[in-house]
Amino acid sequence: MIDKSKPRQRNRKRLWLALAALAAVLVFLIVPPYLSVSRYRAGITRLLSASLGRPVRLSSVEVRLLPRPGFVLTDLTVEEDPAYGAEPVLHANTVTASIRLLSLWRGRVELDTISVDEASLNLVRTASGRWNLDSLLRTATSQAAGSSKPNNSVQLPYLKATNSRINIKSGAEKLPFSLLNADLSFWQQSPGDWRLRLRGQPARTDLSLQQADTGIVRLEASLRQAPLLRLMPVHIDLEWREAQLGQLTRLLLGNDAGWRGDLTGELHLDGTADAAQIKSRLRATGVHRAEFAPAAPLDFDANCTLVAHFSTRAIDNLLCDSPLGSGRIRLSGNLSGQDGLPRFSVELDRIPLAAGLDALRTVRSGLASGLQAAGSVSGKLSYDPAPEEKPSPASRAQIVRPHAPQQQLTGNLVVEGLQLSGDGLDQPIIVPKLLLQPAPPLANQPSGASPALTATVAIPFGGAAPLTLSTRLARSGYQLTVHGQASISQARELARMTGVGDGLDALAGDPVSMDLVAVGPWLLFQPLTQPLAQPPAQTLLPVAPADSLTGTVTLHNANWKPDYLANAVLISQATLHLDPGEFSWESVVFSYGPVKGTASITLPVACAAQQPCLPSFQLHFGVLDAAVLQAAFLGAHEKGTMLSTLLERLRPTAAPAWPRLQGTVKAESLIIGPVTLHNPAAAISTLADGASITAFDAVLLGGHVHGTCSYRTAVSAKDKPSYEFEGQFEKLSPPTLGQLLGLRSSGGVFDARGKIALSGFTAGDLAASAKGALHFEWQHGAIAAASAPPALARFDRWTADADIANGALTLQENQVKRGTRSTPVHASVIFADPPKVAFALPQQAPSKP
Repeated sequence: MIDKSKPRQRNRKRLWLALAALAAVLVFLIVPPYLSVSRYRAGITRLLSASLGRPVRLSSVEVRLLPRPGFVLTDLTVEEDPAYGAEPVLHANTVTASIRLLSLWRGRVELDTISVDEASLNLVRTASGRWNLDSLLRTATSQAAGSSKPNNSVQLPYLKATNSRINIKSGAEKLPFSLLNADLSFWQQSPGDWRLRLRGQPARTDLSLQQADTGIVRLEASLRQAPLLRLMPVHIDLEWREAQLGQLTRLLLGNDAGWRGDLTGELHLDGTADAAQIKSRLRATGVHRAEFAPAAPLDFDANCTLVAHFSTRAIDNLLCDSPLGSGRIRLSGNLSGQDGLPRFSVELDRIPLAAGLDALRTVRSGLASGLQAAGSVSGKLSYDPAPEEKPSPASRAQIVRPHAPQQQLTGNLVVEGLQLSGDGLDQPIIVPKLLLQPAPPLANQPSGASPALTATVAIPFGGAAPLTLSTRLARSGYQLTVHGQASISQARELARMTGVGDGLDALAGDPVSMDLVAVGPWLLFQPLTQPLAQPPAQTLLPVAPADSLTGTVTLHNANWKPDYLANAVLISQATLHLDPGEFSWESVVFSYGPVKGTASITLPVACAAQQPCLPSFQLHFGVLDAAVLQAAFLGAHEKGTMLSTLLERLRPTAAPAWPRLQGTVKAESLIIGPVTLHNPAAAISTLADGASITAFDAVLLGGHVHGTCSYRTAVSAKDKPSYEFEGQFEKLSPPTLGQLLGLRSSGGVFDARGKIALSGFTAGDLAASAKGALHFEWQHGAIAAASAPPALARFDRWTADADIANGALTLQENQVKRGTRSTPVHASVIFADPPKVAFALPQQAPSKP
């Protein structure tokens, strides 16, 4: 019986356990929907506020029993400390807060974990350098210090955020930098020991970035309790991987600097804010500009160690070492927190000049991409600013004598085997040895200006005297001075290498004298490519001035032969002035065959957008003869000779074509056969298919002529060049005009206006193809000629319209008035040399039979 009762007892126990489990499940499933915790919302809010050290607001609270007891909070907002701003420090639509089960046995409710998803967190830094998380850490520190009193302390829960966004603010102003898809965890490992883990993708709110190319930031940190935050031991492991340089510059600078390559950075920190040991490593592979790739990849692997004193803003025992090309660079120094002045030394060991040129081309766009450099640089430079000596009271009464300032930068750099080639250089520029030494600031610089390295070298450049090059390298930029003589061919190569362009092309002759100064920064900063709706001041970068080349280039006894001129222009003297924004040739004394004159030409370097940017010229002549001018510039009058060849070159489909120019031409007088124009002036613009004279003024036949003219080239070999002229003649002298036409005339002023179109190569072609119209008015005149009709012997007013065709000008509607009587006149002017005037009797109607 006893043996049979034991199995029954075991079965009963199992049944009761099953019933208890079933009852617990029913309680978990049935009770929560009927359990209202709205009346406990205030208590939960106080609990969260005490745990986070911030005022907390929420909309509703729900109970969650599985998988572990807790609360589901809706629309959680954690208020900010008023010292850091008014915007909430944290906002999340849904928050899960689990409960510590052991706290229930003590009669209390403590939160174990607070989990948020897709939350928005604001990190605020004040102008004094304090962060809004400081108060949270102080709250956690005070709670840890009071952990011996469990009834009065609230333990910091485990904080976890996933798929969230972290914004960065400077005071009340939100910066465009943020972390997207951030996973953040913050918990207390043990009393007084906290851990922080962060992972996210850097982004900007004002630009569209390729998030996959900005890299991934990972942070592991631990903090231990201390009486003061600056004494709190900290360990930080920071890593930024898979960052593409193009997107990284857009992220940091606001625009793509044109750099390409991959970058990985690491930082390890151990210590406190008073003394932190930092180790960092920065690795870059495949660094180059977007528009070119160097022959050898520009890679570097820089390792640095230092001791940072954040409270005093000082750095001790800085040591950085990195290979560069086949050489090595080493940097060591300190930054004192008292005077804030750095003290450092740089050692270069056989650094290839090619690597330095590639590095400069990487940070600067458009810098002589075809230039190649050979050689190496070695040496050591030390910078140690001397502290200012305060005069003692006894020395103040004495006369203070000026003394030479102490040298802050010491040492030197030796460049050996420098050779520049490529980029249009027919012969390489070779400098066997160059010594760079420290130099004091210039006279126009303040006393506190950064020191510089200077070097001077003389290079034979094809002139009677060598070309002296002096360079000055400072922290902000460079200055290069060129003085001496150079052959035109080598000066042309130097001009192309420095970006002057074709200012010396098509020139030959004696060596030129050069006096030039080139100044520019190492880096060119640009503003944001896309303006912000409310751009913060921290995102706008200063715009550094661009490179500038100033000075003069003087030449004598040179000749200029461009492709679009039949003969060379002989230049006895000319001076090229290089100024910021434009280049100009001044005092150009030239001759083109028998034609002699002076000229000035202005070549703009850069123009505003959507504005014409054409070179302008001014030509001045003495006495010009049209026949001599035509012979010099156009050659013979017959088709197929120099004239037709030159006109063929003006076609836009043929090469070479005339360049686009605009300017003015003036002369003391212009002789056109029997006619002399005094003080002629014309505004000329060359076109793709010809030229246009937009304004022409001259003194003609005792009066003035004002007009416009255009020229168009022949489209095909069968076509001929065409001309159009439209002008006004004012107050011409009738006696002078009559003398031109072989007539004796007198009277008042002669006014006319007309338009004519011609085409052809020779004078005969032009006269035969002339078509147009002319209208003139002659007041109180007279013509004394045997063939002239009686009405022209003396008249009060003669108005006439004439047609130009068939090699002649023929009068059409015209009236010769004398008193109240009006008489028409029939006449024509035949285009010849000289012109001929023919009068015809008026046709009479036949008489009736």
